[in-house]
Amino acid sequence: MDGGSVAEEHRRDVPMAVRLRFGHAAVQRVADGVGADLLHIKGLAVADALRPTPRGSDVDVLVRPAHVERLDRAMRAAGWVLYSTFRSGSPFGHAQTYTHDAWGYIDVHRFFPGFGVTPALAFDRLWRDRGTIELAGWNCAVPDVVGQALILVLNDARASAGNRRDVAAAWEDAGPEHRAAVLALRDELGAEVAFAAATGGLDRYRERREYRMWKVASEGGSRTDEWRARVGSAPDLGAAVRVAVRAPLVNVDRLTHRLGRRPTRREVAGEFVDRIRRGAGEAFRGVRRGRS
Repeated sequence: MDGGSVAEEHRRDVPMAVRLRFGHAAVQRVADGVGADLLHIKGLAVADALRPTPRGSDVDVLVRPAHVERLDRAMRAAGWVLYSTFRSGSPFGHAQTYTHDAWGYIDVHRFFPGFGVTPALAFDRLWRDRGTIELAGWNCAVPDVVGQALILVLNDARASAGNRRDVAAAWEDAGPEHRAAVLALRDELGAEVAFAAATGGLDRYRERREYRMWKVASEGGSRTDEWRARVGSAPDLGAAVRVAVRAPLVNVDRLTHRLGRRPTRREVAGEFVDRIRRGAGEAFRGVRRGRS
């Protein structure tokens, strides 16, 4: 059995909740060593009032935007391996995933999808009212309950309707004071469109630049629909052009994970041709639907 197999076997022997707690502690230790500010979000970091039964399969942290590079360098030096980059990880480009032989996966967020204000302003606001929890002996900063509730709702906006398990506790079943506080924070952080994508009423925001992106994220669509939404949601013409240029390019990280190894140049070229073919097919079907 090789070293990777041994590490995987040991990881299976450790209960998930225990491994996740140590994962939170491990990244907090790295952050403390380089002075990087982290907010632990989702999963085991969620308050009992919002999620009585903790769940999750990885660790999620939101890092102060100015500290992203120093945390990245420190994590790699501490044995974390980059699994997917900001560019390849999601349509929003918000998180970078790392993996570790002992601690599993961690998503490092440079911003959280749905906030309309700048990432720096959003982090400052959440950091201002932060609390602290202990995970595996390390003090970890977390947003307050209102901030956690808003994050859970926005996170559910990217899930299919049948998998929006957090909206109920974080919003629908909450008392009037809690709901008023969540709405106030939503408005302060410019999260109205994403919030509506999770709770209803998204079509009220049809004129907002980010509407199409959240329409696809919350209701689904083809890859062509997604890329059209990404171009339409870009903040300016230059950004829209950069997104459009990347659309046909192969996501090498994703192809690597699918193959279980780095792809050859021929495989990348073949995937590129397949993407063009699939995109053309989706566009053609879209035109036919429009005509009918």
